Amino acid sequence: MSWDTLRLDWDGDVATITIDRPEQMNALNADTLDALEDALDEAEDGGARVVVLTGAGEKAFIAGADISYMKDIGSPAAQAYAEQGHRIATRLEEFPAPTVAAINGYAFGGGMEFALACDLRVASERALLGQTEIDLGIMPGWGGSVRLPALVGDEVARRLIFFGERIDASDAHEYGIVGEVVAHDQLESHVEELAAELASKPRHALAGAKAAINMSHDAPRDAALDFEARVWSGLFGTHDQREGMEAFLDKRDPDFE
Repeated sequence: MSWDTLRLDWDGDVATITIDRPEQMNALNADTLDALEDALDEAEDGGARVVVLTGAGEKAFIAGADISYMKDIGSPAAQAYAEQGHRIATRLEEFPAPTVAAINGYAFGGGMEFALACDLRVASERALLGQTEIDLGIMPGWGGSVRLPALVGDEVARRLIFFGERIDASDAHEYGIVGEVVAHDQLESHVEELAAELASKPRHALAGAKAAINMSHDAPRDAALDFEARVWSGLFGTHDQREGMEAFLDKRDPDFE
């Protein structure tokens, strides 16, 4: 598949999805959202062990949804737009392999929401992040009002959303929104190394760990613990479980499937 507004590149088992509208700060219009859904399907069908999401150019990760598209739509079209944004964010959140946001610049509105849906977030020192929708007369519509409080706590999330504040990478790290901040010219290579290390881990154990962590956010504690036990025990008898434990005892590196 090929798209005008997005690229999907493979490096071994790592799939990198790059939103490619640099002149529009990689804003997400309808065609780009459709392409992103297709690219996630292709990454899953291709057996990606890691998915990296980033933006083209030097200025923006994803500067949000396309305001030129949104300004004249009514509620029915806005509802469909919200549902598609939710669908994509959920795909990133539930993708059966780790997803990594490489935040190389502006991550506002829907761009921040898609970053929040990824498992890991690495930011360039130049990055600026924010749920900036309030100054457009709207509010987060692709999961920001749910995922941001879960990540940073209620008070911080309310302040960021109510004021539409733009924060730099250092503050985003302090709040816990991003896990790492790196020099701008080292972001690509650092994420490549991180993704390669993740891709070398046992696929099914990673998928199980991701599912169990996600379950812990929504399910009652006892249900989440029961789910963890079932996923954990289901890994026993697999090649990777036996190989990992034998390699540990043999004092060698494991050879996972």
